[in-house]
Amino acid sequence: MIPFTYERADDVAGTVDFLRDHPGAKLLAGGTNLVDQMKLGIANPPALVDISRLPLDQIGENPDGSLRLGATARNADTAAHPLVRRRYPMLARALLSGASPQLRNLATNAGNLLQRTRCVYFQDVTTPCNKRTPGSGCSAIGGYTRYHAVLGAPDTDAQATCVATHPSDLAVALTALDARVVVQGPDGERDFDVRALYRLPGEHPDRDTVLEPHDVIVAIDVPAPTPGSTSTYRKVRDRASYAFALVSVGAEISLNDGTIAEARVAFGGVAHKPWRAERAEAVLRGQQPSRELFAEAADAELAAARPLDGNEFKIPLVRRTLTAVLEELTTR
Repeated sequence: MIPFTYERADDVAGTVDFLRDHPGAKLLAGGTNLVDQMKLGIANPPALVDISRLPLDQIGENPDGSLRLGATARNADTAAHPLVRRRYPMLARALLSGASPQLRNLATNAGNLLQRTRCVYFQDVTTPCNKRTPGSGCSAIGGYTRYHAVLGAPDTDAQATCVATHPSDLAVALTALDARVVVQGPDGERDFDVRALYRLPGEHPDRDTVLEPHDVIVAIDVPAPTPGSTSTYRKVRDRASYAFALVSVGAEISLNDGTIAEARVAFGGVAHKPWRAERAEAVLRGQQPSRELFAEAADAELAAARPLDGNEFKIPLVRRTLTAVLEELTTR
């Protein structure tokens, strides 16, 4: 057994101080990802600070009409909340597709956003992995790539440091919804677009996000939906029971006299981070809905795709999934 220090947090400021004073310490809330990593030997934190009892589990409306999701609110409670179900069906569906009821009853919103990849090589400590040990190599390149990235990769395999995908369904929906993450650090509270939370591997494949070791996510703010908009989330996986996405699509569409006035689209299962499909959105805006238009939008986003040997099927799968989602939203 590897020993570690356990601390129960009394407040957020104290948690930030603990993280600053204990290098390598990790936050513990639901523990559905971190505990697995510790069992596998991926994570060996010298200290854990338990934030599960902090008052960060509330869900409610902000004065500006946006929705605030508490960082430690459980995924199950978030998906079942009346405001989420009524105003953000994409968000509710993403959460419900993400895990079994047992896990949703334990997993937290912030923990969901910060979960690490389920790449088989990352989880196998006997194999080289740049995300686990920077500079050791990426075993997925030339290996088993079914679940790996097709977007956001460098031009050549020689430049690639990691081709793993981000596993969160919630993060995909929040990316499409222009959500903002509220973070507290030593210098106080700040907030930023959830898209800015995640990063591509680059020279630091071991860093999934831009957060500093002493930062604590305290809430997530979701803007009020555009009047008249509709949204949904669709996840394609290898089995009907709970599994990580091969491809997923979250989309919100607003129609005006039969024309697409606004479109927000994000992909999951295809990149190192939740992928906002801005090129696809640009193709859709101001156009009459049609299968041809939807295919054109998908192709515009996928033009920069660089599939690996073994996951080329993701390209047509994204195209079909996006078309199905957009057809559903524009024919209601």
